[in-house]
Amino acid sequence: MSVTSACYWSLKHPPAATRHPPATIKGRIHSFETFGAADGPGVRFIVFLSGCPLRCAYCHNPDTWASPPAFEQEPCEVLDRALRYRAYWGEDGGITVSGGEPLLQPEFVSGLFELARAEGISTALDTSGYVEGAADDVSIFSNPLRPYAKLLSLADVVILDIKAFDADLHRRVTGRSGEPVLAFARHCAGMGKRMWIRRVLVPGLTDGEADLRATGEFVRSLGSCVERVEVLPYHDFAIPKYERLGIPYPLRGAVPPTPGQVAAARSLLGAG
Repeated sequence: MSVTSACYWSLKHPPAATRHPPATIKGRIHSFETFGAADGPGVRFIVFLSGCPLRCAYCHNPDTWASPPAFEQEPCEVLDRALRYRAYWGEDGGITVSGGEPLLQPEFVSGLFELARAEGISTALDTSGYVEGAADDVSIFSNPLRPYAKLLSLADVVILDIKAFDADLHRRVTGRSGEPVLAFARHCAGMGKRMWIRRVLVPGLTDGEADLRATGEFVRSLGSCVERVEVLPYHDFAIPKYERLGIPYPLRGAVPPTPGQVAAARSLLGAG
């Protein structure tokens, strides 16, 4: 298949009573990374979407918060771009959609993943797991009338960033409740969805032993579908972005964790 033919769905999939092309909704896109090596298995083409409901204190991409995108594209256009790099992916690589928060654009991500899966391409969803209302109605993820069920069925791997387990700490870190995130994680586990769990370690904020231990217990309760647990050390490389955007940086004076602190956190979380 050429890199342009993905947009011509009808040429490869002739019209039939039970077959329809994916919706042509456009995604609000911030940027692309062509050779990502940390956001899913293998080498990956990463799509960073615009818009995020959280305001994490340590966010290193505040330029993705706002919904107005750098540009908009249809799923087939994004796939065409990604396919230029397919030769570098090997057996494990593929496409990862990150953000911002991809769960704000579930129809677009579903359309892209549907096209990718039709080409035998691995798909990964890199997410905070936050969907408003999910804590009160977890069926939001399985209801066929909502867009999340289809999206999750098309994601081969879910990369979930659990910011904190304690409700007050999660709100302090992100500005939002953490209950929808935990509900999302439980639902993915119930599906048997392959998951990677991540925790950003900020000394004095997310490194408390009690919360790390509680997070580890929660992760273990999700079962064998959790393939990987990662500790991501905090860094302050995003400060120039905040200054350029005129946004006060909330963690002035924070320092990266030491190797010993990272090792201790990995032990408490059960990271292999």
